Amino acid sequence: MAQSDFGEAGNELPPSDDELVDRTARSPNFNERALPISMVVIHYTEMQDQGFAIERLCDPEAKVSAHYLIGGGGEVVQLVAEDKRAWHAGQSYWRGHRDVNSASIGIELDHPGHAYGYRDFHKAQIDALIPLLARIVKQYDIPRANVVGHSDVAPQRKIDPGELFPWERLAEYDLCLPRPEKLELGDPFSNDGAFYLALERYGYDITDGHKAVEAFQRRWRPEKIDGEIDGQVRAILFQLLLDRDRGVTR
Repeated sequence: MAQSDFGEAGNELPPSDDELVDRTARSPNFNERALPISMVVIHYTEMQDQGFAIERLCDPEAKVSAHYLIGGGGEVVQLVAEDKRAWHAGQSYWRGHRDVNSASIGIELDHPGHAYGYRDFHKAQIDALIPLLARIVKQYDIPRANVVGHSDVAPQRKIDPGELFPWERLAEYDLCLPRPEKLELGDPFSNDGAFYLALERYGYDITDGHKAVEAFQRRWRPEKIDGEIDGQVRAILFQLLLDRDRGVTR
């Protein structure tokens, strides 16, 4: 890693000139991007302590990182420069991209996750996420449909940020797609195979169909996550595709 990327050797990055960043901490876990930035992936840390999360994300042995970590109290810590490829998504896929890390900015939210007592995200944390995400989306002209959760891009392995993440708050600021409210009548999918093909067309990896449906439900119908293709799930997917084809859901 060139010192010019992060300043002098040590654990601290130079102070950020982004007023939305409270402090910086140097992670060595990054490399060069192979794609332009067109996505944001939101994660939770699934750790009990923010300090330990920073330690892990900056540990060269862990080989994981993110561009930002947002603490429960709203502190924004930058770990990797945005023009670098942070290692946050792992093996993943979204809308034709198999190198999601190269195409995305990764934001970790300090949170115990499902392993340590899943709960609502702190208001201060989401209040800090919204302006940061707004700046990123505007700067890189990221479509709302490409602001996604880790479970969306890695449905076979991941379930974060989970069913309690407040996507509706982000949607209020046009930072992600809202859940469709008015659903078209009728069922356009003649069988489950047609539904899976439509789900793939929308952007999901359908290698494991059940997990892909769970991920779709976790994002779009979080009140019931069972991996089953029912009429409501079909209607939501159909509406999302219809809106996209109409140019409504960029």
